[in-house]
Amino acid sequence: MAGRADARRDRGQLENEVLAALAAASGPLTPAHVLAELGAGLAYTTVMTTLTRLHGKGAVSRARAGRAYAYVLADDATVAARRMRRVLDDGQDRAVVLARFFDELDPADVPVLAQLLARAQET
Repeated sequence: MAGRADARRDRGQLENEVLAALAAASGPLTPAHVLAELGAGLAYTTVMTTLTRLHGKGAVSRARAGRAYAYVLADDATVAARRMRRVLDDGQDRAVVLARFFDELDPADVPVLAQLLARAQET
């Protein structure tokens, strides 16, 4: 059993390896493809669980690919939007959070935000 414990990866290390495999890929990867990239010693369910956790953290995006999901690294804009959404959903005063965000905007971004808000109200 000692050999098996030595072969185990720390969760953070495994997450980094999964992210590196996704970064090196030319397109979305299913858990089976990620497993093939990472190689020996991992169970399919371990890779699937790691990808699900990374998706929950907002580090990856996913789309259906048959019966499975295919995963890609989340772009910076998506990561930032998901973080802000989590802050808004954390039960804080939403108006205060949004006001602070607005106060931190570059003045050139205000018209862009106004256009996006107007477009959102139209739909």
